[in-house]
Amino acid sequence: MSERYQFVDMAQAGPDAVRTAFSNQVAYCRAAEAPVTARIVAAAASLLDKPATDFARQIAEWPGAPLADALPLRVAGGLHALHLAGAAPELSPIYANAEDINDAAIVAGVVRRHEAALLPWLGGPPQTNEAGRSANFIAAMLWLADRPLPPRFQCLEIGSSAGINLMLGRYHYDLAGVVVGPQPSVMSFAPEWRGAHPPQHPIAIASTRGCDVAPVDLTDPAEALRLKAYIWPEHHVRFGRIEAAIAAAKADPPDLVRMNAADFVEAELAKPQAEGTTRVLMHSIVWQYVPDEEQARVSQAMEDAGARATPERPLAWIALEANRTLHRHELSVRYWPGDGEPVMLGSAHPHGAWIEWTAPA
Repeated sequence: MSERYQFVDMAQAGPDAVRTAFSNQVAYCRAAEAPVTARIVAAAASLLDKPATDFARQIAEWPGAPLADALPLRVAGGLHALHLAGAAPELSPIYANAEDINDAAIVAGVVRRHEAALLPWLGGPPQTNEAGRSANFIAAMLWLADRPLPPRFQCLEIGSSAGINLMLGRYHYDLAGVVVGPQPSVMSFAPEWRGAHPPQHPIAIASTRGCDVAPVDLTDPAEALRLKAYIWPEHHVRFGRIEAAIAAAKADPPDLVRMNAADFVEAELAKPQAEGTTRVLMHSIVWQYVPDEEQARVSQAMEDAGARATPERPLAWIALEANRTLHRHELSVRYWPGDGEPVMLGSAHPHGAWIEWTAPA
């Protein structure tokens, strides 16, 4: 399988698109220093050669756009869940990154024996709720406070998954020496910082509320296992973060509702906004999963609300999303009053390891 990332239409469908999605995911994992996940995805891709199970046939005949649907990660999540549960010990050598083993044969055997458990993993997109991304939201809020927008933020998040980033006000951040958040805290983040430091301002999180079409209850062990299954096994620190988030959610659950993005944004923007508070929509690695019609509704709702925004009740939109053309994750903001045009603040590691800050002063 080629390890070179191919820039293709995200909406492309068909057998060739499926193979490209798997080869792209292998290349992406290797570039992100995730060799074990790359091995799992490459082994799963071998199922396409001669689909011998219903699971393999569903992958090979995927009716949608496999890259946009993150099909390889759905497969990898299912296999990882079997490993984490101890249900498929034959996978252990792969997850230990052992050499001189036949990954494809091992994965094919696991699929044959555990097909019933694996099939449901094809039914929905990955849940990649990562607390480290919250550092991007905080950096963007510091920049907005420098515009200056009121440094008190009412946060609304779409695609919240388990609501881990809704608890960002309980975390501590060191962003190139700019310190934000309580200490002691639920979690602490000090991402590798590239570029000038962000503006230094005291900011406050007034409230947080989020939505997801399939919210995850961190206090349910089965649902927590599903979330853990989407963590790449190479990223050990992320498992510790999940455990900390589970404890925090048990102590004080995040405000999370089952709702689609467009309905949620329209409903929340219709509510009164406190004076001296910046209302901010935020999301990370989720926009690609929002249907086009909902994207249009969210955008229209934000622009309509932006037209009504005032200096005392401003509106902002923070997004950390994939640029599939440049193969990177970009942090951008829009805010009102103002022209509402996107401002690029930088790029970032998808799991919070580093932030490259290129924001205008």
